[in-house]
Amino acid sequence: MGSIDATELGSEKKSNPGKATILALGKAFPHQLVMQEYLVDGYFKTTKCDDPELKQKLTRLCKTTTVKTRYVVMSEEILKKYPELAIEGGSTVTQRLDICNDAVTEMAVEASRACIKNWGRSISDITHLVYVSSSEARLPGGDLYLAKGLGLSPDTHRVLLYFVGCSGGVAGLRVAKDIAENNPGSRVLLATSETTIIGFKPPSVDRPYDLVGVALFGDGAGAMIIGSDPDPICEKPLFELHTAIQNFLPDTEKTIDGRLTEQGINFKLARELPQIIEDNVENFCKKLIGKAGLAHKDYNQMFWAVHPGGPAILNRMEKRLNLSPEKLSPSRRALMDYGNASSNSIVYVLEYMLEESKKVRSMNEEENEWGLILAFGPGVTFEGIIARNLDV
Repeated sequence: MGSIDATELGSEKKSNPGKATILALGKAFPHQLVMQEYLVDGYFKTTKCDDPELKQKLTRLCKTTTVKTRYVVMSEEILKKYPELAIEGGSTVTQRLDICNDAVTEMAVEASRACIKNWGRSISDITHLVYVSSSEARLPGGDLYLAKGLGLSPDTHRVLLYFVGCSGGVAGLRVAKDIAENNPGSRVLLATSETTIIGFKPPSVDRPYDLVGVALFGDGAGAMIIGSDPDPICEKPLFELHTAIQNFLPDTEKTIDGRLTEQGINFKLARELPQIIEDNVENFCKKLIGKAGLAHKDYNQMFWAVHPGGPAILNRMEKRLNLSPEKLSPSRRALMDYGNASSNSIVYVLEYMLEESKKVRSMNEEENEWGLILAFGPGVTFEGIIARNLDV
């Protein structure tokens, strides 16, 4: 495909006919807010662990993650009802799924309602639902319970993405884009919802990698409305989704490893994950930009909506692509305020991106119209979308 300049693809902040756009965003969180500075004492008190070395290690991790606040479903009330969740080795998957299944549906309904309110159209105009979660397991799936909770029409076409991990939000966006562009007039609700209760465990010297999750991950939900050819009277597109691709890296399937066991999910992140992403991200971005038909652009002339997997991943990306510090600011802010919220995080990043975009315009500075939406998940899988900022 030959190179195409921005004027050919539409540079007047109007969406191109037939191209999917993000029409609204929404989010929701559980009621329990955790301040990072109090997490260590609270976690060790809750799990009745007094190992000073593990406590010292978690204290160090909490500082290096750059997370300041997070929301979590776990609470004193839950632990009083299910004290076995804080005890090593018990069979607790049934209890965990009972809690998670209800919690993710409740958060997904709340985020979806917020999104639909921001969209401004009737819930009856939703034709398709894409639901993403790595925090539940049941038949029928969470997509049906979300549809029921919202009162969606039984004619709504549903797609369910389970256990896609941190790349789930962008994977869901890719699927929603395909649906919107191949079904003229459709409006797709994409909802993501996650909770860490599925993998909550007491600290153990045999599982030091668990402490990374304790220091990093958060709970919540996100939602988007996606559709092509926005109605100029009642819809205001935020981003155009131009081109989407997915790649997996052969022989890296053990790098992000999660298994559902009698004790919930056992989750491992290999130390080499940030290095693997650094080694492969530039070629992936070049492939994505090339597939979009864009002439090669200076990376600093584009916006970057990147899933905040952790500070090491963001730092290595920034270094490899020679990005100026402000380019990953929305990702760093999302990480600081919400932790790594898995599939939800890309919604929070896009919200911060729009906020910063408004700030740039208010100062009469030039903003970047074109950019990339990126996430990395189990596989190791890279998800990427070339997008245009249409917010004015």
